[in-house]
Amino acid sequence: MKILIVEDEKELNDTLAKSLRLSGYSVTSAYRGDEAEELSYVNSYNLIILDLNLPGMSGFDLLKKIRQRDKIVNIIILTARSQVDDRVKGLDLGANDYMVKPFYTEELEARIRNLLRRSGEISSYLIKIGEFTFDTKNRTAYADSKEIKLTPKELGILEYLLLSMNRYVTIEELMEHIWEDDLDFFSNTARVHMVSLRKKLRAALGKDLIENKIGRGYIINEKK
Repeated sequence: MKILIVEDEKELNDTLAKSLRLSGYSVTSAYRGDEAEELSYVNSYNLIILDLNLPGMSGFDLLKKIRQRDKIVNIIILTARSQVDDRVKGLDLGANDYMVKPFYTEELEARIRNLLRRSGEISSYLIKIGEFTFDTKNRTAYADSKEIKLTPKELGILEYLLLSMNRYVTIEELMEHIWEDDLDFFSNTARVHMVSLRKKLRAALGKDLIENKIGRGYIINEKK
């Protein structure tokens, strides 16, 4: 999953980015509102963490501009402003959630997981397909309760396909949502990771969990 952090406090931005990358997310950082607006135009994100007090463009103005063209992306406001009026304004402008500084990173990550599950129409943090289970909270995959060892990128691909259940996903879409913004789209990286992921799942489950149809992409069917 691809996250954009818009926060002008460099130390906080970098700390959040490091923590989220360790959790397997693809993260881009912006330190100005106008910089973030440009990034949101040219890249596709699953979630945006947005500060309100930004140089270049206020968080409220940026939120309004993003929502005018993108009704789907999840947005969490992260700010030192604690007034009720600011919270109401942010939510009215289209933010999905609101956190006041100081905060716990663990709570922020829990809210991120909740929003991403909700957007994928999955109500539980456990996704089960036959003997296969994926724990979205701990980002761990199991076959008959035995953990399947996967790399962070393999987990990212698997999670995205699970949240896109019953829908074909192209390799280009996976690259947009799993890798950093500077990935070369002519690179074979994503396909190499996909081959490795499918091989590991097949070895653990004795069958293909991920199907591939030429011209349409990859899919995980709920009734596998």
